[in-house]
Amino acid sequence: MRLGLHLLLDVAGAPFATLDDPVLVETLLVDAVRAMGAKVLGIHIHRLSPQGVSGVVVISESHLTIHTWPERGEAAVDLFTCGDASRARTAVRALAKALGAERTRFEERVRGAEPLA
Repeated sequence: MRLGLHLLLDVAGAPFATLDDPVLVETLLVDAVRAMGAKVLGIHIHRLSPQGVSGVVVISESHLTIHTWPERGEAAVDLFTCGDASRARTAVRALAKALGAERTRFEERVRGAEPLA
C-alpha cells in the first residue's frame, strides 16, 4: 500500500545569508507548500548557534523540513506528501532554486509497505 512520496533534496553552493536567515527560510518553505497546493497546519523554525536554521512545516499532506549549514553553503530538505506527486516535485525543485543552490541532489522514495501475508 502506497502511503506517500518522500522527496529528499540536498543543496550545495547556496549563499550563507540565505541559509542563515530564519525569516527567509520560513517564507521559502511556506511558498513551496503553497505551490504544491497543500495547507500549512503548523510551523516551527529554530535559529541555531552560531549559524544555521532548522525548521518544520506540518502540512495537510504530511511535512516539509529543512536543516541548513550556511558555513558550508548546504541544506538538507525532506518533503513527505500523500498529495500530488508532480506538484510536490516541482515545488521542491523551485525551493532549491529559491535557496540559491548551485548544485543539488534529488532523490525520491515511495513510502509504505505491502501487507504481510
